[in-house]
Amino acid sequence: MLKSMFSGVTGLRSHQTMLDVIANNVANVNTAGFKSSSVLFTDVYYQTLSAATAPSTTTGGVNAKQIGCGTTVATISLSNIRGGYSQTEKAMDLYISGEGYLVIKDAGGNVNYTRVGSLSFDASGNLVDSNGNFVMGDVDGTLATYNPTSPIAVTDLGPIKVDLSTYTDITIGSDGNITGINTTGATQVIAQIALASFANPSGLSQDGSMYMSETGNSGVAVYAAPGSAICGTLVTGGLEMSNVDLSKQLTDMIIAERGFQANSRVITTSDEILQELVNLKR
Repeated sequence: MLKSMFSGVTGLRSHQTMLDVIANNVANVNTAGFKSSSVLFTDVYYQTLSAATAPSTTTGGVNAKQIGCGTTVATISLSNIRGGYSQTEKAMDLYISGEGYLVIKDAGGNVNYTRVGSLSFDASGNLVDSNGNFVMGDVDGTLATYNPTSPIAVTDLGPIKVDLSTYTDITIGSDGNITGINTTGATQVIAQIALASFANPSGLSQDGSMYMSETGNSGVAVYAAPGSAICGTLVTGGLEMSNVDLSKQLTDMIIAERGFQANSRVITTSDEILQELVNLKR
């Protein structure tokens, strides 16, 4: 069979993957906190028909003769550019102005991370996200600022719970402090929301439902208070928008479509050549 046909197939597969990634980006153009991805292709194995030779006193040098065998997807990389601020006018909605992720714990005890601060208190006073999972923080309101020699462990944090019958006018500050007016009329710090930072945020695993999880290439989560040296501050009344650049995605879609189309033409042309070859025997 012709090598060109197999090279064309690799091109179809790679451009199909590119289209899949673009389609997911476009589908999430209005998903709060969504981070877009992009595809990088790489060439693969080369068949060397003749090796390069060095020049000598009697002959000149000759370059190698090589035939490539197509392409493959080298990486699907995550863009961690922050999305813009979208005002919702909801006091419990949080936008992280800077680095960091909210720390979320689900019913199974799994710890996840998100940039989407759509929070609320449930009937029991638990601070939960839009999926009903617990938001983690320091329930004493004494979350230490970032200290590289004495980092905070996730075990030092706990689900935030507020006695809604005791406190009124509950608000969240830019430093993550949750304050309320107690029964004596005094303003009191009840708890403090924690943020997590990673050495390589692009290495986080996207798990759906607005969540990301730690991987071996993201680095270990480092926990700190909002506004510390490694985390941004919190802005209430809004959420982070998707960082999808729709104009770029549609342009990339055209590029992927034409790449797919060109590789399909390689396959059909190779097929026509094989048909001519078969027709030699009548």
